Amino acid sequence: MADVQGTAKKIIANVERAIVGKRQQLILSLAAWFTEGHILLEDVPGVAKTMLARALARSVGCSFKRIQCTPDLLPSDVTGASIFNQKTTEFEFREGPIFGQIVLADEINRTTPRTQASLLEAMAESCVTVDGVTHKLMPPFLVIATQNPVDHEGTFPLPEAQLDRFLMKFSLGYPSFEDELKMLDLLQHTHPLNSLQPVVTADELVACQIEVRKVHIDPKVRQYLLQIVHLTREHEELSLGGSPRASIALFRTSQAMAAIRGRNYVQPDDVKRIAAPVLTHRLILKPESRLRRVTAAQVVQDVIDEIAVPTIE
Repeated sequence: MADVQGTAKKIIANVERAIVGKRQQLILSLAAWFTEGHILLEDVPGVAKTMLARALARSVGCSFKRIQCTPDLLPSDVTGASIFNQKTTEFEFREGPIFGQIVLADEINRTTPRTQASLLEAMAESCVTVDGVTHKLMPPFLVIATQNPVDHEGTFPLPEAQLDRFLMKFSLGYPSFEDELKMLDLLQHTHPLNSLQPVVTADELVACQIEVRKVHIDPKVRQYLLQIVHLTREHEELSLGGSPRASIALFRTSQAMAAIRGRNYVQPDDVKRIAAPVLTHRLILKPESRLRRVTAAQVVQDVIDEIAVPTIE
């Protein structure tokens, strides 16, 4: 696991030259990327969501594409389309922005459900089908979607089935006073993002994705993470708990968290650290629970507190 930990340290150190005070969110982002999952960032404008995606792409030397989601965006604007070439008298496929290695879907809830759905095949199977022809996407492939939780006027909330396709959902939050002061120093002369150079190759990151799957999970830890998911299905505050996909997501991300910390086995603490980002967006609260301002994060914490942590020899 030394290679995975070393790769993670290089990327984090490089990204932190441009983004300060977001170590935990960087670790979550890498855990998602090492697990071949995708990220939903829900936060207010101006907290470096786009900058995080660009910094990750620059650190690994991957191609970066941005989709600015608007109500008039069409699925073909995302996937690409076949265009008639008058010289060859044949149709040629022109790739859309989904063919980047890191794709930022900015303000995904501002585009229509039809266009939102155009991302599903790419996220689930790393390929795009246009006019009956399937095109493979270049690994490592990562979708980072953002949405603004404040202004919901004229938006199209993601349906539960599509939310479930995102491996994790978390926010960056405002920086502390000291971090924001440091940020102003970094931005005084030029944008720090412009000076970032690749510190890891795309092949090294793909190798990390393969290595993470080899991390050992003790049967007791497997039962522990399944208990967490199963209790959400029975929780009195929820109308819908975690699906089997949630169990798989918790399993894979726990492996990634252990590997990032340099271990070839998963501890219960790895599961506890990753549970909220993996589960909260997959749970549906009862209407009366929402009225009492109960949050999915509180429910996940209650479930974790209720289960005895296993001891591993």
